[in-house]
Order: sequence, then structure tokens, then C-alpha cells
Amino acid sequence: MAQMKKTTLIAEINGYKQDMVYFDCKQTPFIRAEFHMNPGEAHTYSFETDQIVNMLINGRTDILLQPGDSLHVVMNYEGKPVTSMKFSGSPQAVQANQLLWDIELYKRNIRYKSQLLACAALDVKPEIRINDSRKLLAKVNELIAQVEKNLTPEAKNYIMADIQGDVYNSFMEYPVMYAEIRHLPIEKQGIGEYWKIMDNYRPITKGAALRNPNYISMLMRYCAFQKEKEAVAKGEKYTYPNTLEDMYQQFATFYEGEVRDAILYNLLCNFIRNGKEIERAEPLMKEYKEKYNIHKEYMQILDSLMQ
Repeated sequence: MAQMKKTTLIAEINGYKQDMVYFDCKQTPFIRAEFHMNPGEAHTYSFETDQIVNMLINGRTDILLQPGDSLHVVMNYEGKPVTSMKFSGSPQAVQANQLLWDIELYKRNIRYKSQLLACAALDVKPEIRINDSRKLLAKVNELIAQVEKNLTPEAKNYIMADIQGDVYNSFMEYPVMYAEIRHLPIEKQGIGEYWKIMDNYRPITKGAALRNPNYISMLMRYCAFQKEKEAVAKGEKYTYPNTLEDMYQQFATFYEGEVRDAILYNLLCNFIRNGKEIERAEPLMKEYKEKYNIHKEYMQILDSLMQ
């Protein structure tokens, strides 16, 4: 059997004021590394993966790697934010990560916050957030079109899913959040008819998108949005599921196939990693394994987390 080619991340970090440098993976807790911070030193981590992975450097900076990639990153900090990134190494990795950085710079340019609570705290009007989200989606489509010939389908799929997570979560969640925090009813927010805001949306149902936690979180919200929309149309009240068991059942009946597999895995994984009452996950894991699990890697991670 051919040996899997190692995937390598090398990071040179300047201006960072903390003692330790952390590499974490959004897809699995088993790909991670930490180093003592030495300015100018190249921190090197090699690992095996047979799927696209999203690494986080110091909990904030996204790096995308595919099997066999080797990427050298030079990061410069000024205070907390990273102010510049330079990439070298495997051409496909350089292109994907340059695109991610260009998107990050565009978000900063239009002051697009990643956290909706931060928007509410700063009193960003829902109409502005939704318009900025549409601008962001259009800009990312434009940036992808410019580099598509050098981008792998997996990287394109993953990056598009990430942006859809930001954009459509903003559409569905922010008007509700703003109404609660700022006491301005949705119908007075100037965003048009709330229940029509997702009418033209069609979820991505396969590929690297389903490995993106931000996108999966949005699909969870989309399920609740559609359920509430149905209830409102019938003049009924919808109650959001607020227990692990109720959420599991709702997602299991609303979605199917690979989407359901990814959503139930993420739900169970997040619950177990939270570390409270993890025994409640056991009967659901059993059902998930027997009825819904497609990607065996998910089950291996859940089993390991429970040990």
C-alpha cells in the first residue's frame, strides 16, 4: 500500500507578543501542534490527511491545505491583528491561501465583522449588514473567477461554503438578534420581507463544503428558519429545539444523505467537546452510526472523543 504523502505547514511569525504559537485543525482535534514563540524561527508541522483541512494559526488565521501540500507562510503582526501574509510552496496551496487573505482584507476594508453580536453592539443596522453581505458574496465570486484556473475544485467549494456561512447566517440570524437587542421589530428594519430573504438559496450538498464548520452552522440555522417559516405560514408558533436530543431529531428528519451525516457529526462532536453530560451523546451516537453515518472518519473521531 502506497504511503500517504505528508502535508506540511511552515509558519514564520513576526511581531507576535504571546509565548506560544498554536496550529489547530477545524476538522479534527488530532491534527494540532504548539511551539514556543521565537521571532524569525520557522515553525514546521507535518501530518497525514486524505482530505482538505482548515488549519488555524493562533486561533484566528485560516490556512487551507490539501493532501501533500507544503506551504510556507510569513506572518507579520502589529498588535493583535495580522497585517501581512506571504505564501510560498505548492502552487495550489499558495493560490488558495492568497485568495483567503484577499477575502480577509476585503472584509476589513468594508468593516465586515465575523461575529454578529459585535455588529449588534456597534449598532450596525440590519439593512447595512445584509447589503454588506451581498457585496461580500459578489466580491468573492469575482475573486474566485479571477484565479479559478489555479484553484482546485475542493478549495473553491470550501471557500464558497465559508462565505455562504457568513452571508446567509447574517440574513437569517441578524434581523432576529437586532430586534431582541435593539428593540426594533424586524418589519421596521428596512430589509424587506424577512421570510422571503432565503427564497433563492440552494444549499451546497456535497464536497469540501460539508467539511466547513461555519457552513454547517449556517445549515443548522437554515433548518430552523425553514421550520419557523412553515409554522408562521400556518399561523402557528415555532419553538426552537434547545436540547441535544431535540436538535438531533430535527436535523435527522429535515436533511438527508451526506448533509445529514455532516450536520449530525458536528452536533455530536461539539456537544462531546463541550464536556458536560457527554453520556447523553451515547444513544444518539449509536443511532447515528447505524442509520446515518457515511464518512467513517466522523465516527472514528467521535469514538476517540468519548474515550
